[in-house]
Amino acid sequence: MQKLGAANTQVLGISLDSGFANKAWTDQAGISFPMLSDWGGDTARKYGIYNPVTKAARRATFLIDKSGKVLEMQWDKEAADPNYAVAACERHKLKG
Repeated sequence: MQKLGAANTQVLGISLDSGFANKAWTDQAGISFPMLSDWGGDTARKYGIYNPVTKAARRATFLIDKSGKVLEMQWDKEAADPNYAVAACERHKLKG
C-alpha cells in the first residue's frame, strides 16, 4: 500500500457483496482502502469479468488513469498479488 500511495494512486476494492458484508470483511481483515459494493454486478459486467454461471466476478486488478483509460489489467492469481499492480504503476511511470 505504501508503494501504491507513492505512485500517486487511489486503491479501491469492488465486490459483489453488500456494503454491510464489505464493511465487516474490511474491518476483520484490517483493509485500509475503500471497499465498494457492486451489488447486482453491473460494474463487473461492464468490465467483462462477471461469470453468469457462478454469479461471481473473476478476480481482476485494473490500472486506470485519471482520464478513465484502462492502462493495464491483471487476472486471477496476478490480481491477488499487489506486486503486479506496483509494477504496472512503475511501467506507466505513475509517481507522486
